[in-house]
Amino acid sequence: MKITKAIIPAAGLGTRVLPATKSMPKEMFPIVDKPTIQYIVEEAVAAGITDILIITNRGKGLMEDHFDRSPELEAALTKGGKDKMLEEVIGIADLANITFIRQKEMKGLGHAVLKAKSFVGNEPFAVLFGDGVIYNEGTPAIKQLIDAYGEFGEGVLGVKKVPEEDIHKYGSLKVEKLHDRIFKCTDMVEKPQTKEAVLSLYSITDRVVLPPSIFEILERTEPGVGGEIQLTDAMKEIATTVGMTAVEMEGSRFDMGNKFGVLQANIEVGLNHPETKEQLKDYIKELAKTL
Repeated sequence: MKITKAIIPAAGLGTRVLPATKSMPKEMFPIVDKPTIQYIVEEAVAAGITDILIITNRGKGLMEDHFDRSPELEAALTKGGKDKMLEEVIGIADLANITFIRQKEMKGLGHAVLKAKSFVGNEPFAVLFGDGVIYNEGTPAIKQLIDAYGEFGEGVLGVKKVPEEDIHKYGSLKVEKLHDRIFKCTDMVEKPQTKEAVLSLYSITDRVVLPPSIFEILERTEPGVGGEIQLTDAMKEIATTVGMTAVEMEGSRFDMGNKFGVLQANIEVGLNHPETKEQLKDYIKELAKTL
């Protein structure tokens, strides 16, 4: 079945990057000349997604404004003869069929995904976390997962290997290699706190493709770590019964809810951007001489 729907949970408070997020959602942090959320939407669109639901909360109206038309700006660009920029601005509003819904209570990622039940209906769908950018010039990260869903079915997890000292901050997966960068996942644990609880150093990273059966599971999932409804707990049921597929994604991953991740994103994307790459390269070379 072709996957055409995606949800982007973007309701987090961004406490790791305060005070910047006091008034600006982390999903609107710029990476060179585009906000984080636009990179994620463009990735979904490049993978064949046509309908996107962005889950927000109070104070994140800037995202809705960004994907809306702006008559005043468009008129000013038209008057100034800035046709290329005008085309780009209008194109943002036409990337996909984008709708928004608010998560009025912060009850966890599982609770946020459950709010998309009526939007998704009875079909598989993609989930792209709103603060995780996976940047590459090849196959979009979520397309790598969609392709695996077409091959294996059930559910697909985007994964990356995590340093051993950091695995307690993430989920740990029990995996068995199938071929290339593809694994079979048969168990998972959220934020293991002991060495014995760690299943592997592979962890879910910002992208999943899920079957519609996840909603029935989420509806009966009890609050877990942090008193929240954890998406990992619901996916664990699928993994331990029918199994899931894990794809070690290709691309550079930037955590835009982390101060260093924001810096990484702007430097690495800036070094590839046609308008900034040469100037930034020269600047870094000169700066390196002083370090």
